This record gives sequence, C-alpha cells and structure tokens, in this order.
Amino acid sequence: MPADAQKILRDALNLSPVERAELVERILASFSFPERQTIDALWATEVEDRIDAFEAGELKSKPAAEVFARFLLEPEDLFPSVER
Repeated sequence: MPADAQKILRDALNLSPVERAELVERILASFSFPERQTIDALWATEVEDRIDAFEAGELKSKPAAEVFARFLLEPEDLFPSVER
C-alpha cells in the first residue's frame, strides 16, 4: 500500500467507530459499476433470508453488547499490521 494510503488508513483508524462506519459507507458508495444493482439486490435477498431463518429459529444470535464490543476495540487490535 502506498505511503499516502497508509497515512489515510492510520487517520481513519483513529476515528470513532461511528465515524469509521460513515467513512466506509461513503467510500463504498463511491464505487460505480454495472453489477452494483445486482449486488445490492442479492444482499437484500440475503438479509431477508437471514431474518426469516432467525425468526424460524434456524439461526443463532449473539447479544448486541458482545457484537458491539468488538467494534470498541482499539484499531491496532483490529488491524495489528498497521502502524500508527
């Protein structure tokens, strides 16, 4: 990864979890390609299937606190190879 990209990544990892999520959303939204609508439709189907499976008791779940705790880790814990 080029040095300027490494700096951007280091800066991004110092943002709060919510700010990082917003940044990711904006970066992903910047990609424009013909398959985008197909991929979005496939994800929508996947989400509906997962909801149906959960409601039918076919899918295990974890407490929200456990899931969100993972995102409250320090950036170096998530990406140990990136120097700050």
